[in-house]
Amino acid sequence: MTEWHPENDDNDDTERLPDAASTRHRYDEGATPFGQPAQPPYREPDPAHFGGLGFHDQPTRPEPPRRTGRPGSAVIAGILAGALVVGGVAGLAGAAGFTLVDNLAGNDTTTTSAAPATSSSVVNRKDAAPDADSVEQVAAQVLPSVVKINVQNSQEQGSGSGIVISSDGEILTNNHVASVAGQGGRMTVNFNDGSAKKATIVGTDPVTDLAVIKAQGVSGLRPATIGKSAQIDVGENVVAIGSPFGLEATVTSGIVSALNRPVSVGSTDGSPSGQGSQDTTYPAIQTDAAINPGNSGGPLVDLNGDVVGINSSIRTASDSSLGSSPGGSIGLGFAIPIDNVWPVVQQLRNGQTPTHAKMGVSVNNASSNGGLLSGAGVEAVNQGSAAEQAGLKNGDVITKVDDQIITGSESLVATIRGHRPGQTVTLTVVSGGDHTRTVDVTLDSDKGSPRS
Repeated sequence: MTEWHPENDDNDDTERLPDAASTRHRYDEGATPFGQPAQPPYREPDPAHFGGLGFHDQPTRPEPPRRTGRPGSAVIAGILAGALVVGGVAGLAGAAGFTLVDNLAGNDTTTTSAAPATSSSVVNRKDAAPDADSVEQVAAQVLPSVVKINVQNSQEQGSGSGIVISSDGEILTNNHVASVAGQGGRMTVNFNDGSAKKATIVGTDPVTDLAVIKAQGVSGLRPATIGKSAQIDVGENVVAIGSPFGLEATVTSGIVSALNRPVSVGSTDGSPSGQGSQDTTYPAIQTDAAINPGNSGGPLVDLNGDVVGINSSIRTASDSSLGSSPGGSIGLGFAIPIDNVWPVVQQLRNGQTPTHAKMGVSVNNASSNGGLLSGAGVEAVNQGSAAEQAGLKNGDVITKVDDQIITGSESLVATIRGHRPGQTVTLTVVSGGDHTRTVDVTLDSDKGSPRS
């Protein structure tokens, strides 16, 4: 699903998001209701760079003046001020400054001698067991179930992350990671114990940006525990694990910043030419846990160690349009909720064509009640669709799906994508500018069509 532009590719692997400025989505079989494509999702690992450490000495309080032939208080105050300036530059320089003060002040043999010098002690304390529900405990539990995925084709290479979902080597990751190894490419997997194996693609779904791959010749792996993303709350602590910039087995933590955040990112079918690209939109879990290029496909877990999301995309400070150049985390990371896509994962594992919910309308950004309400405006209703059977008309503005507020076309697409075919949802619809009604819609299936 990621549209590749190798000539501009910096080998980043975590997708960057397009700007939310898209004003129109086609939500039917003949159009793709999504926003701008994301940036190429791979980046080769860079060498780590570490900055220097600075120390600031605290100024010594000057002693009262004595009749010892030393300079007066004004002189000492000036010297101490100079020493403080030097100490602010670096610790060693600060010490030299204070030594200079002592020399200038004289050597009075009647003063008390300095305390004996001491050195740092070396201890060998027993490491305490991690607390339950701590990040340390979560890391110990989940790391064996997370892998680094290396992919390469004739025009690009990079790395991402994956989640072990079976003891015999099935691994869940993003489509934009695995698809690079399509069309004659190569893929290998690095496990937490240091071993590495070749891997092949089992199935991909560009619509949800998911893929299942299979590591060859393995057994006895520890599958991750799959949780319930519907049970997480804003403010809840979460942990992200993966291989940012190729640094495998990296653990970061943060909170759930928002739920059901409409996110659109580009993806591709893996062809070197980038043909067959399309966008995917999903109701994301937003988190401030550091997610960087290379985290794509790795798990977002709660403090029970259960997978609640698949890390997929970020926004960076360098993005003028949510994806113009490579960058790192600024606390805006997005994960695909596991509840929404676990049925698709099972279809991929079983070799089936994945299906997705659809309503059968074309929508754009719209407002009603004199601009006081915003939502998804219905432009067209497909004949025979679920929307037509529910009585939706051109000009209607959808403002809610069940209890979820709809702010525009992208919001509606993301929310419907969070459901499954056959489910019934209740729409809040405004027509004629101020007439509000509710309608029930039983969602259609796209029957495996790449568009919905």
